[in-house]
Amino acid sequence: MFSLAGKTAVVTGASSGLGARFATVLAEAGATVFAAARRVDRLRQLGVGVIRCDVSVEEDRVRLAETVVAETGRFDILVNNAGVPGETQAAKETADSFAAVLAVNLVAPFHLAQLMVSHGGTSVINVASILGLVSGAPLGGASYAASKAGLIGLTRELAGQWGGAGVRVNALAPGWFRTEMTEDLFSDERSRRWVDRNTMLNRGGEVSELDGALLFLASDASSYYTGQVMVVDGGWTAR
Repeated sequence: MFSLAGKTAVVTGASSGLGARFATVLAEAGATVFAAARRVDRLRQLGVGVIRCDVSVEEDRVRLAETVVAETGRFDILVNNAGVPGETQAAKETADSFAAVLAVNLVAPFHLAQLMVSHGGTSVINVASILGLVSGAPLGGASYAASKAGLIGLTRELAGQWGGAGVRVNALAPGWFRTEMTEDLFSDERSRRWVDRNTMLNRGGEVSELDGALLFLASDASSYYTGQVMVVDGGWTAR
């Protein structure tokens, strides 16, 4: 049920953190995986296909899809994981920097989903965040929250528009997981205690604890599941 044998998957932002883990997990489930990011040297350590891609650049996105299809003849699964955090203080964020975050976190996933569907793909997994559902103050950010909330809205709309064609579009919304992006948070004792205190399981998550959710969304195990936001946050948003 969870096998991905014969499938081709693309994971963006795969040079570190959740993206690197996602690429490895999908490959272990049998998929032919292409890891996409700007830092190609890190991608080569994953043992999967490597494509240099800056998702904020339209030409790079088109080349990514064309390369995958040229090499495998298909593009079944897209994991829109690439993202940037942006400024945490709304008063300090400029309009240009706000737009730059949306270009990576929202515009790029939309276009890549279009490209995947045009090549016959059937499963889009948008990596959102609990900060698209609740405020992250004092550690959140206006552009980041807006982009992730927008990604959740986009997920529902695309699921509605493409469901009749057999395309499933879902969002995965992680809570606080220790990655390169959150290293400063977990390294600071006060911040770490804040996470522990406000999470029902009293701790941050291990990246391996997203494996099951990812495989469910990517595989036929979720054949009747679309337009949904799967929250994996240790109970943070259930407070």
